[in-house]
This record gives sequence, C-alpha cells and structure tokens, in this order.
Amino acid sequence: MNASATHPSHAYIMEIRTVAVGIVAIKGVESEYYLAMNKEGKLYAKKECNEDCNFKELILENHYNTYASAKWTHSGGEMFVALNQKGVPVRGKKTKKEQKTAHFLPMAIT
Repeated sequence: MNASATHPSHAYIMEIRTVAVGIVAIKGVESEYYLAMNKEGKLYAKKECNEDCNFKELILENHYNTYASAKWTHSGGEMFVALNQKGVPVRGKKTKKEQKTAHFLPMAIT
C-alpha cells in the first residue's frame, strides 16, 4: 500500500468499521482487503478480518486519529499505522503516537 496527497486515487479510500468499543477494522473500499499488522509491525493486506486487523482508535487533541495494533506491541509500546511523506508504510516498531506520520484525518465520503 502506498498513498500520497500528490497521487490521489479511489484505491486509497478506506472504510473504518467498529469491532468493539475503541477497536476498529480498516478495509479498502475498492480492494475489499483489510489492513493488518503482524508481530514485527509490518502492515499488510488480508482478505479475511482477524485479530491482526484490529486497531485501537485514538482521537487526539489536534483532532487527528491514530490507529495502534490491538494485538501486537513492541517492547511494551504500541505499534501505530503510519505512512511516510511518500505514502510508504512505516514499520510499527518505529512509530509513536506523537509522530505526524501516524496521524490520520477520517472524512465522510458522500
């Protein structure tokens, strides 16, 4: 998965579904694959939703959201979904909730 503001595409529209209180699953609308994170913090796509696809959603004071793996941690710390400036996924082990690369702004599509 690569995404960028300079290369917008409908392929990057994601649907956020509630799994439990504070837990969501993120699904690509066009691909119908779920976003998942493995124990190494690597993001990948999965056709069937399982525990690797569950993320803790946190709304920050700056009104952005972060998504941390609900299953996996690294050295006791959370591993976040993050994309660098080129839209390339950042490995969860290298992320913190304060990093802008892990901040997302969900929008309603009409």
